[in-house]
Order: sequence, then C-alpha cells, then structure tokens
Amino acid sequence: MTGTAVDERPVVAPPKAPSRPTRDVRRRTARVGWQIALYVLLIAIALFYVYPFLVQIGTSFKTDAEAASDPVGLIPQTWTTAAYERLFLHSDFPVWFRNSTIVTVLVTLGRVFFVSLAGYALARLNFRGRGVVYAGVIAVMAVPSVVLLIPRFLVINQLGIYDTYAGMILPLLVDAAGVFIMKNFFESIPVSVEEQARIDGAGTFRIFWSVVLPMARPALITIVILSFQGSWNELSHFIVSTQSPELTTLTKGVASLASGQLSQGSQYPIKLAAALIMTIPVAVMFFIFQRRIMNTSEGAVKE
Repeated sequence: MTGTAVDERPVVAPPKAPSRPTRDVRRRTARVGWQIALYVLLIAIALFYVYPFLVQIGTSFKTDAEAASDPVGLIPQTWTTAAYERLFLHSDFPVWFRNSTIVTVLVTLGRVFFVSLAGYALARLNFRGRGVVYAGVIAVMAVPSVVLLIPRFLVINQLGIYDTYAGMILPLLVDAAGVFIMKNFFESIPVSVEEQARIDGAGTFRIFWSVVLPMARPALITIVILSFQGSWNELSHFIVSTQSPELTTLTKGVASLASGQLSQGSQYPIKLAAALIMTIPVAVMFFIFQRRIMNTSEGAVKE
C-alpha cells in the first residue's frame, strides 16, 4: 500500500498591504516635512532681504570708527546718536525733509485728482479720439523715464519754472500708470449706478465726484500709495528741474551724502541714518494701507 507524500513545509502567508491609516499617517508626515522645508526656505529668503535693513539701523547708532571696522555688525558696541544729531543740527537735512514733504503731498493730491478725472473720461465718456488718447497713454508707459529727462528739462526751462517748486511739482501731477489703473477700475463699476444718478438729475461731474469716485476707494488708495512712494523717492526729475540748495530734496541730499560730496571719509553712520529716516514715511503709509490696495470687494454693487 503506497502512501501519499505530504509536503510538510511551512506555508508562508502573503505580506499584508499596509492599512489605510498607516498610509494616511505617512502621507501626512511627508506633507508636514515639505511644509517645514518650505517655511525654512522662506525664512532664509526673508532674512536675506531684511538683514541689510537691520545693518542700516545698527550702523546708524555706531561711531565712525566702529562702522568702518565692523560695517556689517548688527549690535553696536558703543551706542550713540551722533549721526542723528549731526543730521538735524549741523546739516541741511531739515531743509531736504521739508522740500520732500511739500512736493510729495502736493503731487499726491494733484495726481489722485487728475488721474481719476482722466481715467473716468477714458472709461465712460464717448468723445472723438478716445482710442488714440488711450493708445498714447499706453505708449508713454512703455517709454523709459530717463529718455524724457532732456525734453522735460527743455520744457521746464522754456516755461520759466526751472529751479522753482512749480517746476518740481507740475510735471509729476499726471502719471500714465495711474490713468491706466483708474480707467480699468471705473470700467468694472456697473453702468446702472450712473444711469440711476443721471435719472435723478445729476450731471457728469456730480456723478463722478459723488457716486463713482467713492466706489473707487480701493483704486484711489493704490494711487495714493504709488504716488506718495514715487514722488518721495523721485531723483532724476529733481536733478533736471532744480539746482538751488534751498530746493534740494531728500533723494538729492542723501545721494550727495552717499557719494561723499558733503563729508570726508566713509561716514557710514550719517549716511545710513539719513537713508533710514527717508524710509520711514513710505513704510508707515504702506503698512497702514496695505490691506486696502486694490481690494475689489469694496464698493461692490448688487444688481
């Protein structure tokens, strides 16, 4: 009687697939790892950009000798306000600050008014040559500003406003980019709002001033910030429009400090102190209004 051979080798069970919770944990861990790596990269980039500004603050409180020996150190060994005292008490820095403030405020107010008018006219009014005018605005945006310096100087000189506040302010009252921004924003406002005001008897300027302009608050705030920043930091226009020390602005004065025309040696503290003070107004305005820049949710109208 022949017996049947039985294979007594142990049977190995097939490997079990990882459970779903385990896969979810691994996926979540990988996602957290990538997020941590991204945050580390962003922090490194932020420090790379912020570090020069911190050096600027620290160096402005150093002595001249320490700034020359350790120009990139963040914490001064000897704290001193000598650079600020020299700026405000023994230099023309207050005159520069006053001139920049006057020009910037007047240019900002005038530019907001005129670019709003021009943008509304291009967006709503039907007149002959509107397309040509708008094409000219776009063409001006494409021209580098340095190309227009000599023609601007010739026009200012011919009008007899060279080396005056008028020559500093008038050429900056209109900006092609501002007209472009306002035109596009006005076109996003429903026409029905203006038609209702027109039925109530309002004229064109009244509709613009009392109805449309309040609805364009986000665009207006954007224009205010861009105008303030652009006129405050303007340099090339003031070089070709003025020459008197009494009309020197902060940009011209700080540029002369950086080039060493007003002092001997490196003079890092006084240069960086002037640059720091010049930065403060623009930074404050930007941080105050940054949430309102082109916030299109404001002024929405339900049809």
